Amino acid sequence: MSAVLRKPKTFKLRSLHSEKKFGVAGRSCEEVLRKGCQHLQLPVPGSRLCLYEDGTELTGDYFRSAPDNSELVLLTAGQTWQGFVSDISRFLSVFQEPHAGVIQAARQLLSDEKAPLRQKLLADLLGTVSENITAETRAEDPPWFEGLESRFRSKSGYLRYSCESRIRSYLREVTSGASLVGAEAREEYLRLVGSMQQKLQAAQYNSSYFDRGAKAGRRLCTPEGWFSCQGPFDVDDCTSRHSINPYSNRESRVLFSTWNLDHVIEKKRAVVPALAAAVHDAEGREVDWEYFYRLLFTLENLKLVHIACHKKTTHKLHCDPSRVYCAPAAPRRKRPARQRP
Repeated sequence: MSAVLRKPKTFKLRSLHSEKKFGVAGRSCEEVLRKGCQHLQLPVPGSRLCLYEDGTELTGDYFRSAPDNSELVLLTAGQTWQGFVSDISRFLSVFQEPHAGVIQAARQLLSDEKAPLRQKLLADLLGTVSENITAETRAEDPPWFEGLESRFRSKSGYLRYSCESRIRSYLREVTSGASLVGAEAREEYLRLVGSMQQKLQAAQYNSSYFDRGAKAGRRLCTPEGWFSCQGPFDVDDCTSRHSINPYSNRESRVLFSTWNLDHVIEKKRAVVPALAAAVHDAEGREVDWEYFYRLLFTLENLKLVHIACHKKTTHKLHCDPSRVYCAPAAPRRKRPARQRP
């Protein structure tokens, strides 16, 4: 049992998934729970109170320190509440097909909200569900194309161009690595880079990575255009759960340009120098340029990361020495001569 206070505390109380709140006062947690259940016509056994803010259960020990006018959620047996993010998750579940009812409910929550953090979350959510994400052409969503050249007629076309531009810039940096080798090896270095360029041209510079219309496995986003941060180079996932849909509105399109295709094994510090060293030290061996191609231009070594997850520190990772050169072809065995009967 919680201690009974001399002066009753006041709270704003509501049931799960209801926007309607009412005031209730009590000198103990049990009294507030009892009054809440009576008002909402819910059974007291199995019911409990949680803070709307973060889902903390209002127990007897916490009741004394809880601020006046705290917002509470009354839960019955089997119900759970993780805080105000639970409201957000309800809207996230209908992102693919936002409708007027969802938008109206989000606006209602925002109009009642005073905390700056929750205001921002709800405002961002409302802006997203209100956008014409499914629109693809300039005619369907003119504001999205503001500031872009008239040659871009579709969102996917522009995003493909954006990805291709990044890959082309990587190729230019690799080409400039020819200065790392001596004159006698430079021709061979540029020949290998030329092979990479031909493969990139055949793959349209891997521009499908940003194209929501590309086949699964060839794109980094959902069919609706949602990209998720893959986290810094030295972890498996993004703990901040960064995500963005550059197909949704002009602002998101611009912000997406700050996301990085980060090389896990660094391009300038590791891959290009290793390629140059492999050419210089070949001594008749064949450099496996396709291994370097995968490290430089494919998702084998590229991670899409939010700018906050792009660590500028030295990665201290290196190419695999056993994969730098092609395995020598095994000598063909001579078939034994057939004996005549």
